[in-house]
Amino acid sequence: MTVSVLALLTLATLAACGTESGSGSGSGDGRGTVRTDLPVTGVHWNVDSVTVGGKRTVAPDGAHVTITPDGRATGNFGCNHFTAPVRVDGDTVTVKSATATEMGCEKDLQQFERALSSTFSGRLTAAVEEKSLTLTTAKGDSIAFTSERAAPLIGTTWTVTALVSGSASSSLPAGAGKKAQLSFGKDDSVQGSPGCNQIRGTATVSGSAITFGRINGTKMMCPDPQMKVERALLAILDGRTTYRIDHRTLTLTAANGEGFSATAPAPGK
Repeated sequence: MTVSVLALLTLATLAACGTESGSGSGSGDGRGTVRTDLPVTGVHWNVDSVTVGGKRTVAPDGAHVTITPDGRATGNFGCNHFTAPVRVDGDTVTVKSATATEMGCEKDLQQFERALSSTFSGRLTAAVEEKSLTLTTAKGDSIAFTSERAAPLIGTTWTVTALVSGSASSSLPAGAGKKAQLSFGKDDSVQGSPGCNQIRGTATVSGSAITFGRINGTKMMCPDPQMKVERALLAILDGRTTYRIDHRTLTLTAANGEGFSATAPAPGK
């Protein structure tokens, strides 16, 4: 009887090992299995927390990392932006010295940045489970991440943050910030406010292009900064444009090189 029990336990262990898979939908199959098919590269990873010496610190809003397939990590340590060469080999992620901006930050942010930047360095072991990633150092310190999908063009309220002319970008003038918002509908429509008046018109999306038709709107007069932004945006929303979405940032450019960038709200906000 003892031999039979041991044999059954051995078979059960082998069967359990056989259910673990590196392929699939990434959402699990309801039987407690872990799937590791979510790639480390090409994903926007929000930093949830950093644990150093057994002390866990929750990350501030905006801390994130993206690892590109060509071997570069970019992101934000919590205040400053950074970039670093990186190599991914199986479950090993090796991060070389990072180059970061040097903005002055609040004391708490500076402390978090030091913890994150020192942990996100050298040879790390990656563990991926559904939408989460954990990077662990040889000493046992770790960084916890959650993946976040890019904002969809359709159905998102995009808040204009800057005007673009060729390769130059300028922030909106004082008094115009957060007033210019646009949203695109499934019915080939666009509506919102370019800064002062309410507008609605047609916007046909095809591939990476948006072709704007007739735009109708109210005729109120507003303070000069808002009107200046409105005139610039209405000139862009005319005819064929191209667009690109980088996570929660939309860049839209007209044929003459004039355009704007806009941001989507964070999930749940």
